[in-house]
Amino acid sequence: MLIIVVYLISSIMIGYWVSHRASASIRNYFLGGNQLPWYLLGVSNASGMFDIAGTMLLVYWLSVYGMKSMWIPWLWPVFNQIFLMVYLSSWLRRSNVMTGAEWIKTRFGTGKGANLSHIIVVIFAIVSVIGFLSYGFKGIGKFITAFLPPLVTDAAMLARYPQMNENLYALILMGITTFYVVKGGMFSVVITEVIQYCILTIASIAIGIIAIVKVSPGTINAVIPEGWKSMFFGNTVGLDWTQISAQASAKLHAFNDWIQNDGYYLFGIFFVMVLFKGILLAAAGPAPNYDMQRILSTRNPQEASKMSSLVNVVLNPFRYFMVAGLTVLALTNFDTLYTASITEPDFESILPQVLATYIPVGLL
Repeated sequence: MLIIVVYLISSIMIGYWVSHRASASIRNYFLGGNQLPWYLLGVSNASGMFDIAGTMLLVYWLSVYGMKSMWIPWLWPVFNQIFLMVYLSSWLRRSNVMTGAEWIKTRFGTGKGANLSHIIVVIFAIVSVIGFLSYGFKGIGKFITAFLPPLVTDAAMLARYPQMNENLYALILMGITTFYVVKGGMFSVVITEVIQYCILTIASIAIGIIAIVKVSPGTINAVIPEGWKSMFFGNTVGLDWTQISAQASAKLHAFNDWIQNDGYYLFGIFFVMVLFKGILLAAAGPAPNYDMQRILSTRNPQEASKMSSLVNVVLNPFRYFMVAGLTVLALTNFDTLYTASITEPDFESILPQVLATYIPVGLL
């Protein structure tokens, strides 16, 4: 608890510390005055993608689909950083604009169509922000209530509003984040996210090592079906969870139903659609999100491409080391750790349970 409080106070102090630099000009506030090194922006970008809700989803996918889950994030698509590195980032940075909406003038000009495009991009950005906030809000709430004492203990109130504590904690953390972001602008965002990345990297390595020490290869082999370790697939996903060892949790048999409900059973067709969608989406041009703002914050077009090339390099190795460790611990202790409904899966709840059970308090 003390570590969490110290981190939150430090984030607020950083916001105050850099606020004088952010207030020097509007470009300083939005883009850090184009003074931030590309490698710090790259780590900051990666840290922004290393979110709780996304990590919980990756743990679910890896648990249910095994190594084939590596293809599912292409829905987003994860390889857009390649397109950004090759040509999109430098193209975007040459515009010398401050926002994604303003970039429309570079791409489409200043006519009536461009103005309508500008409005559409602004609306898209607002809707995206609301969606990302909602996505993060639910993940943070579920995660933090596993470790911190409840703010509301009244049984009648909790019976009527069962997610009261989750929502209150999420509101508090969102409020603190909003404060230091608004106060310090891009400077405080980058500094706090670099610190956050360092903390997450240490935690990822520790979780992976704990899983390696506590779970033997034989133990994990006993609770997974044939084909779970392979990234390759045919027309279907090729996993049958009813064929696992009798010593494994019977709850794992429900994974067959979860695959059907997800709609990924015909994995070959799914992959083709994901591939085409991802390539077309990534090649179409950058979207007005946190990626774009960091690209515009770089010093020059060359550094913009370098920044995009760094993101997946620093993000995926440590993140998937954590995800793999959490998955191994979850599958081998499924009866103990998963207490939610089998018919209506709530796999997000298993991440905080694994952390609370296996990770030392100071590290947690």
